[in-house]
Order: sequence, then C-alpha cells, then structure tokens
Amino acid sequence: MIVILLNKLFTNSSCDAAEPWQLGFQDAATPMMQGIIDLHHDIFFFLILILVFVSRILVRALWHFNYKKNPIPQRIVHGTTIEILRTIFPSIIPMFIAIPSFALLYSMDEVVVDPAITIKAIGHQWYRTYEYSDYNSSDEQSLTFDSYTIPEDDLELGQSRLLEVDNRVVVPAKTHLRIIVTPADVPHSWAVPSLGVKCDAVPGRLNQISISVQREGVYYGQCSEICGTNHAFTPIVVEAVPSKDYGSWVGNQLIPQTGEA
Repeated sequence: MIVILLNKLFTNSSCDAAEPWQLGFQDAATPMMQGIIDLHHDIFFFLILILVFVSRILVRALWHFNYKKNPIPQRIVHGTTIEILRTIFPSIIPMFIAIPSFALLYSMDEVVVDPAITIKAIGHQWYRTYEYSDYNSSDEQSLTFDSYTIPEDDLELGQSRLLEVDNRVVVPAKTHLRIIVTPADVPHSWAVPSLGVKCDAVPGRLNQISISVQREGVYYGQCSEICGTNHAFTPIVVEAVPSKDYGSWVGNQLIPQTGEA
C-alpha cells in the first residue's frame, strides 16, 4: 500500500483501476465522472456540518444529564423559535443537494445527437463482443472482435489479474462517443468507474450512453451484474489514444480482413 501511494505521489500517475485498500474514487477521465466526484464532495461537506452539529447536541445532552457530574440537570425551556429553526434548516439543506444532483443526472442521461464514433458492446457468458458500426461497409469488411479475459498464467509483468483482456476497446481521446449496450444471453453490465458510466445490458433491449474521454490512458472496468458463475471473468478495458493513433489502429484492423476477402 505504501509503495502504491509513493508511486502516485512522485510519478503523478493516474488511478484508472482498482487498487488495494482503495477508499476513494478513481481519477476522473470524463466530465460526467468529474461531476460525480464534485457532487460527492459537496454532499460530504454538508454531512460534516450535520455531524458536528448533532455531535455537539449529543455531548451537551450527555453532560447536562449526567447524574454524577450534574445531579441537578440544567432546565431547558422549549421555545417556538428553536422549533421553527430546526425545521427550516434541515429542509433547506436537501435543496442545496438536489439542485446540482438534478443537473448531473440530466447531463448523464443526455445522448449526443451526432457522435463521432458508435461502438456496440455485446455481452456474452463470459466475454464481450465489440462492433465498430461506422466501419462495417459490408459483411467482408467489418471491425468486430471478441474480448476475453487473459488467464492468470498468461499475464505479463504489470498486468492486473482479472482486469486485463486480449483485445482492448480503442477509442480516440477528446471525441464524442456513443456506446450501445446489449446482451446476447443473460443480463450484463458495461461499467467503467474512471469514465463515470454504468449501463445495464438487458436482453431484448438496446441501451446507449455517451462519453467523451478527456485524457489518454487505459481504463479498467468490470461487469456489475451477476451474470453467472464466471461473472468475475468479464472485465472491460478501454484505451484512449490520440486521433492519429486511433486512425492507424482502425486501418490495421481493417486491412487484414480486406486482404482475406
């Protein structure tokens, strides 16, 4: 744990995957995730104020009604003013919490009208199929691949157990993306904490989410639905690269399939 903290401190590396003994959020890579973190901090501020206020009242009550230290308890007279104040203030606090939370919920539910790239994520037991629909010009030429978990015996140095896959989802950074999520068998989920997305894959339905990855990196997620005995072996890896590298990757993916045709 100490080694991980020192590494983040001196290398300024981002936390884009779960870490041992992690307590906080993963680093935000999208505006949605940054909004989630900011809302959490704002609500935590109010929680601290409430904790201090309630703790003071509790300690004060224990002090004044302690038989050994104060045999004759202090007389507390109930008044109309204090009753009004303690009713109004708790009702105002939820308003300060609700206003930014509503704005965040609406922004998370907003779908980009004209996304640059559309990716279809199909959940299977227990792997995923990704289809880049914009490049499917025919049955012979399509950008579709399966993504399986790398077995523990085949992991390379630096790769995380149960989090690495053989084929990553490569996307360009700072580009509006649309992810269409659906299963091929049972309910699944497409969730990547650093991107602030969690979309359920329901049989017979097409759900979609919009994301825009603001920085380059590799982001890890897992299925959040209990989809079977191998539920833990369906990770998600999204790699955000510059637009130039993304174009090269797409070309390399399409050329072999075109040559075979």
